Formats: sequence, structure tokens, C-alpha cells
Amino acid sequence: MFGLFKKKSEKEILQKKYTQMLAEVHRLSQINRAQSDKLMAEAEEIAKKIDSLKD
Repeated sequence: MFGLFKKKSEKEILQKKYTQMLAEVHRLSQINRAQSDKLMAEAEEIAKKIDSLKD
């Protein structure tokens, strides 16, 4: 209840986006491997941003 209006941090937003991208990568890996690989590269860039925010 008290966290209802709490603004999410940039790290939380990036983690959610990363998780969604991995789910999409898995779905695409069965349909279009090239597009899946491209999206995985983008997800890795987000992972690097998340790691840099930990410092």
C-alpha cells in the first residue's frame, strides 16, 4: 500500500525490460533464429547497463 506511488529506479525498469526481452528471445528462437540473435544482443547491452548501475 505504501509503495503504491513509489517511483521505480532505473535499475528496476531495466531489469523488467531485460526479462521481457529474454522471454521474447525464447519465443523467437523457435520461429526466426536471426531475429532472436539480434534481440539477444540488445538484451546483453541492457545487462551491461544493469551491471554498470551496481557500481
